[in-house]
Amino acid sequence: MKKKTALFAAGLGVLAAVAVSGVAVASSDDGDATVTGPQADRATAAALDATNGGTANSVERDSENGATWEVEVTKKNGDTVDVRLDEGYDVVVIEGDSDTN
Repeated sequence: MKKKTALFAAGLGVLAAVAVSGVAVASSDDGDATVTGPQADRATAAALDATNGGTANSVERDSENGATWEVEVTKKNGDTVDVRLDEGYDVVVIEGDSDTN
């Protein structure tokens, strides 16, 4: 019984941490976690600025290439890219999206 209580308390702790951070995470069919909230909005704005506009398709937490954020953007010309940003929302790298290329 103590083990179930401890696991329940740990789960509540994780939910509280997410709520306090203002970031919501939802898992998609392919296992990636889409993020929403004020921080995701800042990442989206930075990515769209870096690509000179377009449409942001998703925002995820990322650790590739030293990034914190990954924003998938469909550029105005139709190309889809992954914009990786650091914790300060500065561009780390922009790569062609392997799912669409």
